[in-house]
Amino acid sequence: MKKLSWKAGNLLYPLPAVLVTCRDRQGHDNVLTVAWTGTVCSDPVMLYISVRPERYSYPMIKETEEFVVNLTTQDLLRATDYCGVRSGKDEDKFQAAGLTKGEAEKINAPIIMESPVNLECKVKEVMPLGSHDMFLAEVVNVQVSESCLDENGTLQLASAEPLVYSHGKYYAMGQQLGTFGYSVRKKS
Repeated sequence: MKKLSWKAGNLLYPLPAVLVTCRDRQGHDNVLTVAWTGTVCSDPVMLYISVRPERYSYPMIKETEEFVVNLTTQDLLRATDYCGVRSGKDEDKFQAAGLTKGEAEKINAPIIMESPVNLECKVKEVMPLGSHDMFLAEVVNVQVSESCLDENGTLQLASAEPLVYSHGKYYAMGQQLGTFGYSVRKKS
């Protein structure tokens, strides 16, 4: 197979498209869409988000060192896009996007009730990287919608129809193709 060389670029796709919620010390809430996010550690449980310093939410997160990562679904597609192209300094994006505010349990920030999973985070380090600063954070609490649990209490996130983002476009998740370790599992 022939390959072409391109200039360096971020083509590590798809990515989760998440809605990040935050609150400043004066009690002003905001929500922004982030695709530069991911898991970095399982013990302690840590993730990161990368945010441009000129974004309205940036100083909120920097000053409080708290935020919530709210997973998105196909039902949240319009709100996910809207919150990525509008600024909270101009309007209440919760109201404009039709999102219902709830409260985090372990930090002082809102959650999005329509989101199937809300990851409450405390910032451990801010790393300036260039166009974005990376907020490395510990997940201190997780809220999960009961509608995403099976009869055994196991998370069935696929039932919520999660969104992913790839090079300027949103996609639905496809069918399950396997499970972790299936390639080496002994057949019974």
